[in-house]
Amino acid sequence: MPAGRAGPRLRVGVISAGRVGSVLGAALRRAGHEVIAVCAVSEASQRRAEELISGAAVMPPDEVARQADLVLLAVPDDELAGLVRGLVNTGSLRPGQMLVHTSGAHGSAVLAPAAEAGVLTVAMHPAMTFTGRAEDVERLPSACMAVTADVDEAGWHVGEALALELGMEPVQVPEESRRLYHAALTHGANHLITLVNECAGLLREAGVEVPDRVMAPLLSASLDNALRFGDRAITGPVVRGDADTVRAHVRALSETDPAVLGGYRELARRTADRAVRSGLLRPGAAEEVASAIDEEPS
Repeated sequence: MPAGRAGPRLRVGVISAGRVGSVLGAALRRAGHEVIAVCAVSEASQRRAEELISGAAVMPPDEVARQADLVLLAVPDDELAGLVRGLVNTGSLRPGQMLVHTSGAHGSAVLAPAAEAGVLTVAMHPAMTFTGRAEDVERLPSACMAVTADVDEAGWHVGEALALELGMEPVQVPEESRRLYHAALTHGANHLITLVNECAGLLREAGVEVPDRVMAPLLSASLDNALRFGDRAITGPVVRGDADTVRAHVRALSETDPAVLGGYRELARRTADRAVRSGLLRPGAAEEVASAIDEEPS
């Protein structure tokens, strides 16, 4: 518990104990709050609740909400609106409570029924991928927390304070930009996993027995360079204008794994476009590369 704090300040209820909810519950407990109740239906969520927030009573959602000062909603995006309406309609929320959801796709508007009932509402999305294990709690201080709240700024200040208590950096995201924000993170994080795993599969086809050993230094350096230098970090045959090499790639992918070829072509086109705009690739060379990208293997 942080120095100078005499005891828990907020009674926290978590709905539900999925990967995000259980980890944030553990982090809030570590920050000095009391996690008093949790909704955990599946065996996996019950196990996570026991491992990360042991001692919290397992209750239905409405009872969790009634017990808490801070209600944390960590349910799938498509379930959120219905859950909020249900909690309001059953009288499970009361004026003065805090209601926080962790959906990246939604802002605070989805919590409007609760706000109309006098509940302080905040959307808080941790920009982090979760496994639902204890190490996630340790990773949180390296991440940012996207905060979207009501227009009078009270919600923002609450969200900011909670993020800082968790050791995270609060970042204000406007309500109207929330879906774009989430699309950006999904495109980067989720699609990166697909790209890396496709790369690993191709390396195995090429006879590399330990693809991760080959990929890790290269991909780590590429990510670091991209974050530091932006488009100036682009390397490889596209930015060099090596059309024959690109043509050979297209041929090899067509023969080995045609399903990957579409993604390769689209990313190669986007890479060429960005390289031209950055002054790294001459327009004439870009045309040759584009022709190689689109060429159908004989």
